[in-house]
Amino acid sequence: YIKIKSPDEVVEDSEFVKFFPSFIWAVRDFTLQLKINGQDATEDEYLEFALKLKLGNLSQVNNYNLPRECIRKYFPSRKCFTFPFPTNPDNVSYLETLDPAEISKQFLEVTDRFCQFIFDQSQVKNLKDGHTVTGRVLGHLVKTYVDTISSGAVPCLENAVIAMSMIENEAAVKEGLEVYQSGMEKLKDSFPVELNEITLEHQCFSLMATQTFMKRSFRDHDGKYLTTLEEAISCQFDAYLWDNEKTSEAKCESLMSVLSDPMTERINQGFYAKAGGYDLFCQDLEDIVNQYNTLACKEVKIAEVLEKFLQEKVAVTTAILQADDKLTENERRICEERERAVLLEQEIIAQEERQRQLEEKMETEQQNNEERVRQVIERMEEEMSRQQQETKRAMESKLREQSALMEKGFQEKADRMTWEIKELKRKNAEVEESTSAKYAQMISDQQRRNEQNMEVLRQQHRQQMQAINSRPRPASRSTCSIQ
Repeated sequence: YIKIKSPDEVVEDSEFVKFFPSFIWAVRDFTLQLKINGQDATEDEYLEFALKLKLGNLSQVNNYNLPRECIRKYFPSRKCFTFPFPTNPDNVSYLETLDPAEISKQFLEVTDRFCQFIFDQSQVKNLKDGHTVTGRVLGHLVKTYVDTISSGAVPCLENAVIAMSMIENEAAVKEGLEVYQSGMEKLKDSFPVELNEITLEHQCFSLMATQTFMKRSFRDHDGKYLTTLEEAISCQFDAYLWDNEKTSEAKCESLMSVLSDPMTERINQGFYAKAGGYDLFCQDLEDIVNQYNTLACKEVKIAEVLEKFLQEKVAVTTAILQADDKLTENERRICEERERAVLLEQEIIAQEERQRQLEEKMETEQQNNEERVRQVIERMEEEMSRQQQETKRAMESKLREQSALMEKGFQEKADRMTWEIKELKRKNAEVEESTSAKYAQMISDQQRRNEQNMEVLRQQHRQQMQAINSRPRPASRSTCSIQ
């Protein structure tokens, strides 16, 4: 009534033992004696005795053996607990209101052993491939199975796991992105911050997001969902960088406005429109620039805002220069050339700052890429280890069953078990090879995407370098130029 894979795929039922749970038989109201052939026996020995097969091929024998053979064959470990009556039979109708003192000590003793065994040794439920079933996952699985059974179809474990993986992987992407956003939103409250700080925080929360994703995701062998998370984080990071830059730009512009207000007032009053006014203007402008560079030294937009400010003052500077009767025509030409050189140099400084910021981003992304690949490799090793443990558990179970069959004279069944063991080894080797190939392709695709992203950044870097190198370098500045 269950299938491992879709109906068109034939799978030996010997595969069941790889992921079936432990078998615990709790027998209530046990009144028999724990004896085998007149000898005292443990509960587990009594269970194995009850599961003992009969020799022969008659239909009655086969019907007797079938349920016992299934239990022996499919469940890798078996445990039995025999509970006596909890109280005097006359009190059974009043169990819910019974005084605890009237509960049988023998019943409580077995109950304690049963609970202790469950707490200490019962394994967490796993899906095929070893993925842990949480309460949330169990809820989805139950719905899938019930819907399937209600429709009259046979539940298929593979289909259920595939459907489950889609739900969980989508949730894993969302959860990982929430981890990233939660951390970065706290940093956003402190904007503007230095580029180094935002890139370090991005790196930290990006790796935390990937770890969160890895813990919840499974069967993402093609890296589809991990790629979705990476792209979402990259988009978010660009948005945070933009927000930080706009905040920094606003702060720098506000600072520049405050520092330049007195000079703007003098310009409006015509203070510099006189002989010697150009030198006075240059000195005031130099003081503003020096104060600005000191106060805004950690801002990511310091150079660009200063460049914009100086460009805005070109017309004013030219007007004051032309109005200064103290200067000769030749001195005016020299000053104009020097002013152009200053503007060019500030433009180059702004470009170089953008270049430095891009290089810092490239370094951070390279480190993130390397860490993501490392986490994928670690995930692959964990999955391979789980598969090996699954197989080891199944092999041990089959070897025990084969030994028991041979001991009881079921040679034909033991020979069949030998074939199953060989098939299990062969299929396990195929699964390990397939899993390894899938992860190798996933890592290759990951590295290819990383290289493509890095190439985009490197192209931006080359273009910026060409723009910087193509500009003529300004000549040395004199005291009448803007410092």
